[in-house]
Amino acid sequence: MEHQATLTARTNAKALRVGMTDGERRLWSRLRSEQLGVKFRRQHPLGSYVLDFACLDLKLGVEIEGSQHLDQVPYDARRQRFLAAQGFRVLRFWTNEVLAQTDAVVMQIQDEIGALMPPPQPSPSGGGSNSKTSLRVQTSKD
Repeated sequence: MEHQATLTARTNAKALRVGMTDGERRLWSRLRSEQLGVKFRRQHPLGSYVLDFACLDLKLGVEIEGSQHLDQVPYDARRQRFLAAQGFRVLRFWTNEVLAQTDAVVMQIQDEIGALMPPPQPSPSGGGSNSKTSLRVQTSKD
């Protein structure tokens, strides 16, 4: 499977979880334990890449980017193409943005979660008491 994590990515992810940056730690404190209503994983390997944070149910990735990303534009473009091919939408934030405006970053993530959440499905019974009422009305007219 193309989306399976490579051994290198799994090894890198493990090391990245141990050595999280200040920005990653700050954001993880707001994403963990389903605080936004969905489960996020941190430093999640996908193919040969590692997402800083991933909500697998919604195929939503969140990346915190430092200055090293200014020097690796071709790599980031390949990575983005791969993630998009896997159906992932990736939100990107600069480290200083996460540290200085954590609430605003979290609100943007919440907005994206809301946009990606499937609409609620009606119950299989057709809505419980309302269907019984309409059934009674139909029966009483006969």
